[in-house]
Amino acid sequence: MKHVALIPAYQPDKELIPVISGLAERNFTVIVIDDGSGQEFESIFRLASVKAIVLTHEVNLGKGEALKTGMRYVAEQIQEPYLLVTADADGQHRIQDILNVCAEAERHPESLILGSRKFEGHVPLRSRFGNAVTRMVYRLCSGVSVYDTQTGLRAFTNQLTEKMLSVAGSRYEYEMNVLMFSAKTGIPIREIWISTVYLNENASSHFHAVRDSFRIYKEILKFSASSFVSFLIDYGLFCLFSSLTGILTLSNVLARIFSSIVNYTLNKKFVFCSQEKTTESAVKYFLLAGVILLCNTLILKGFSVIGVNGYLAKILTEILMFICSYLIQHKFIFRKEHVS
Repeated sequence: MKHVALIPAYQPDKELIPVISGLAERNFTVIVIDDGSGQEFESIFRLASVKAIVLTHEVNLGKGEALKTGMRYVAEQIQEPYLLVTADADGQHRIQDILNVCAEAERHPESLILGSRKFEGHVPLRSRFGNAVTRMVYRLCSGVSVYDTQTGLRAFTNQLTEKMLSVAGSRYEYEMNVLMFSAKTGIPIREIWISTVYLNENASSHFHAVRDSFRIYKEILKFSASSFVSFLIDYGLFCLFSSLTGILTLSNVLARIFSSIVNYTLNKKFVFCSQEKTTESAVKYFLLAGVILLCNTLILKGFSVIGVNGYLAKILTEILMFICSYLIQHKFIFRKEHVS
């Protein structure tokens, strides 16, 4: 399988060149995206072009857009099957770690592989704190446990390229959106341990603590808000239909159908801004929704049989379904396999 490395670079220093050389020596096709770095960095990109393909944005468009430019180039120019790995330009991803992440992606071609840092040793406070907060918020909102949500070292095969291109976001929020999208659409996420490397207190990072953190958390909140709005609609309609018909099962089915349509529309148009074909994505979503509806209805019916009030039974059913969904995702779908 052809291995392709994507390296988005904005005003990089010379640490970029050894990364390119190390990957080229191991038969990677290396693609560097100059994300509007400007004329003063032309000399570095000339050196990079000796062993890498250099794509150029005339102005800075952001890390997410740079990664998408690279993915579009690969999809058009590289014959399948291939494996894509994204790495940072500052030399903080060691070649052996990149190789390990790629090996894991080959073993699990349907999964998104993350090279996760343990944050041991001397780690800048903002990096340690920022990742801890994002890790907690992501788990609460998605039900999926990821240790290093901010890692730029990720690998996946050509099976996932089109899906990665459909994810919204042009700057640092794109990488978080990918994790949210993966959790929502059932793409398995696997992590392996990599070295924690920070050069010069991470001085080369272009991450803006306030502006970029707002972009990241805004997307997480959009994701959780769509689920909460859908729940309110589901429960409100259930109460309405129950009062009109007095039939618990029918009320639950009707309410679930309407809330599923709302949830699908919100996620597609506003949360993920997906470009995937509407028919294809709708079929996949509503097949999953159908399975959930069946389980939901059976549990609700069970509560009614033992005499639980219908309105209370609906809330208990939703809580139970949430817990079951979380445990299934955590234990089976998104089970982590770390490599020491």
